[in-house]
Amino acid sequence: MINSVNNINIKKYSKLLEKKYRDQENLCILPGEHLVKEAIKNNLVIEIFLLEGIENIYGNVTYVTENVMRKLTNLKTIPNVVAVSKKINPKEIFGNIIMLDSIQDPGNLGTIIRSAVAFNIDTIILGNNTVDLYNEKVLRATEGMIFNINIVKDNLLESINKLKMKGYKIIGTKVDGGIDIKNKNLDKYAIILGNEGNGVNNELLDLCDNYIYINMNNSCESLNVAVASSIIMYELNKK
Repeated sequence: MINSVNNINIKKYSKLLEKKYRDQENLCILPGEHLVKEAIKNNLVIEIFLLEGIENIYGNVTYVTENVMRKLTNLKTIPNVVAVSKKINPKEIFGNIIMLDSIQDPGNLGTIIRSAVAFNIDTIILGNNTVDLYNEKVLRATEGMIFNINIVKDNLLESINKLKMKGYKIIGTKVDGGIDIKNKNLDKYAIILGNEGNGVNNELLDLCDNYIYINMNNSCESLNVAVASSIIMYELNKK
């Protein structure tokens, strides 16, 4: 049992709540049961910390007090379990692709990842200005689905050029204009989804082969990007 926030390992691992330390160590903190179980399946776990009094279903764990658990998370409600985990190694870009341009809200990114798994997207490409994949709130919102999809970080302009050389159609998303997503006929595609406030960068839109939009009531100007992306991926998954 660790009951002091000054424990050497607790102090070391709590630094992983900051992006610069996650990047330096190539490690992250995974809060909650779903994430920990998925990380165990993928052989990524370094150490597991379990809240005192909670039944151990994880194997080799270290019990900690509430105060120590609070040191290991920025979440308002502390989880019963956290794991220190290696980051996931990205694969080569393949299959159906979603590209994310400057998504800033952690909950939005996590929800998009979860929906992408649900609707059979193979690869997500994160633009350089997108919120950190290993932000605690992103991870929590994925409900563990981060381990079931290929996620790559890259410069989107460079990615588009590489994908076009491989025969991909680059599809931009707009509030209006282009093809209603329900009338799509897409094969080997990469869909670009944009920033919550500004949409897709114009420089990226200019490189698109076509555009899609979601037909909706005129009283509603736009949808949250996570909601819109889920609708688009659902429609694309319908054969």
